[in-house]
Amino acid sequence: MDKIILITTPLYYVNADPHIGHAYTQVAADTLARYWRQRGREVHLLTGTDEHGEKILRAARQINKDVKEFVDEGAEKFKKLWEKLNINYDQFIRTTDKIHIDTVNKVLYTLYEKGLIYKGDYSGLYCVPCETFFTPSQAEENLCPDCGRELESLSQESYFFKLSAFKDKLLRHIEENPDFIMPGSRKNEIKGFLAGELKDLSISRLDVEWGIKLPFDSRHTVYVWVDALLNYISAPGYLNEQQCFRDLWPADMQLLGKDIIKFHAVIWPAMLMALNLPLPGTVFAHGWWTSEGKKMSKSLGNVVDPAQAADEWGVDALRYYLLRQVTFGQDGDFSKSRFKERYDTELANELGNLLSRVLSMIEKYRPNASSVSPEGLDLTVEAALGNLDKLYRKADFSAILDIIWDLIKKANSYVEQSKPWILAKEDPGKLGCVLANLFRVLRAVGWLIYPFMPSASGQVFEQLGISPACVDDIKWNKEISFNSINKGEPLFPKK
Repeated sequence: MDKIILITTPLYYVNADPHIGHAYTQVAADTLARYWRQRGREVHLLTGTDEHGEKILRAARQINKDVKEFVDEGAEKFKKLWEKLNINYDQFIRTTDKIHIDTVNKVLYTLYEKGLIYKGDYSGLYCVPCETFFTPSQAEENLCPDCGRELESLSQESYFFKLSAFKDKLLRHIEENPDFIMPGSRKNEIKGFLAGELKDLSISRLDVEWGIKLPFDSRHTVYVWVDALLNYISAPGYLNEQQCFRDLWPADMQLLGKDIIKFHAVIWPAMLMALNLPLPGTVFAHGWWTSEGKKMSKSLGNVVDPAQAADEWGVDALRYYLLRQVTFGQDGDFSKSRFKERYDTELANELGNLLSRVLSMIEKYRPNASSVSPEGLDLTVEAALGNLDKLYRKADFSAILDIIWDLIKKANSYVEQSKPWILAKEDPGKLGCVLANLFRVLRAVGWLIYPFMPSASGQVFEQLGISPACVDDIKWNKEISFNSINKGEPLFPKK
C-alpha cells in the first residue's frame, strides 16, 4: 500500500492578521493535496498556528487581553480564512495543544538524555519579532537584517542543542538527495551557510512567561522555533509512536517562505537526525510578494488582504492568480491591473468563453456525438496528463498551468478553424465530431483545473452533465453523451 502523502505548511504567528503570504503558502499546499487525492492517493495536509513566545505575550498585553484568549482568537482568524479560500486541510495543530506540549517535552528530554543538550551561557543580539539570534557581524547598526527592527542584547544562562555535530551529515544528505531543498537557489544558500562555522543552537530562555518549560529545568522556557518545528511530528502522533505516525512520517513536501529556510533546512533536519527519524522528502521555500512593485507595509497602505481580494475577484480567481503569476519559488508582485488582465483574458475569455460557446452550440445544433476523429486533440490531452505527476512533485505550478492553458488555447483555435456554425449547414456528421472533440477537451480541462480552482471545476462538470471520479473518467476514448448538458452562468463573469 502506498504511504500516506504528508504535506505541511509552517505554523503561522497569531499576533497579526493573516496576509497574502500566508494565503500563498496555504493555497499551494491545498493544490498539491487536491491533486494527489484526485490521483487516488491518501493525503494528510497539516497546518496550524504558532502561539508561544515573547512577541505573542507582548501583543496580547498591548491590547490588555488575556494571552490565551488572544491566541484563541488568532487561531480562529486563520481557520476562517482557510475556510473562505476553500482550503481542505486534514489537521490544524496549535502549539498550545496538550499533545504538542507533551511531545516537545518528550523530544527535549530524549535529546538531553542522549547528551545532545547541554547548559551554557549565551550572549548576543536577538530580534523579538523574528524570534532569531544574530551575531554583531550579521547586524548593521544593531538592526535586524531581516525586518529592520532594533535588536535586543541578551546575556544569560541557556541550554544548547549540539547542532554543530550534524554539519557533515547535513551536507552529505543535501548532496545525496537533490530534491531535499527546493528551489535550487535556496539549496545553494543553505550549502553556502553550512560551508562556514555551524554553531550550537541556544534552545532556551530565562524569564519568558509564555511558552513550554524545559522538562529538565523549569526555570527555562523552550525557544519558540524549537517548539514550533516539532509540530511536524507532534501532530502525526510521535508522542505515543502510534501507527498513524509510522504511516505519515516522513513528510513528503514541507512548504514555507524563504525567510525561514535555515530553520527548516538546517535546524529541523538536524533535530530529526538526533532523534533517528527520517528527513522530509522536500523542503520547498517559496518567494515573497510585493504590492504594485513595492514592499507591503501598513504605512504605505498597500498590504493585500486575501479575504478582500477573494471577495472582489472570487476565491478561484485569487487561487489561480497566486499560482499563475509567478514561478513557485521566485518573488512575485501582486498587481491589480495584472490580476484584471489575467482574469479577463485567461479566465473569462479563454476558459469561460470556451465552455459557454461549446455548450451553446451543442444545445443549438443537437449533433450526434458518436463519430470519432480527434484531429490531434487527443494527443494533447494525453500528453498533458502524462506530465503531471513529475511537475506536481516539484510544485511547478506555472508549468502545470501552462500545459492546461495550452490545451484551452488549442481548443479555442480549433473552434475558429473548424467553424461549427458552417458545418451545421454543410456537414452535420463532421459537426458532431468537432463538438464531441471539444466536449472531451472540456472534460479534461475540468479535471485538470480542479486542484487550482475546485469550484470552477465543479461548475464545468455540472454544465457538462458528468461527474468523473478519477483520471480514467476523462481519458479520450471514454464514451460521452450530449444528453445531460446543463449550460449555466458564466464561469468567470467579466468584471
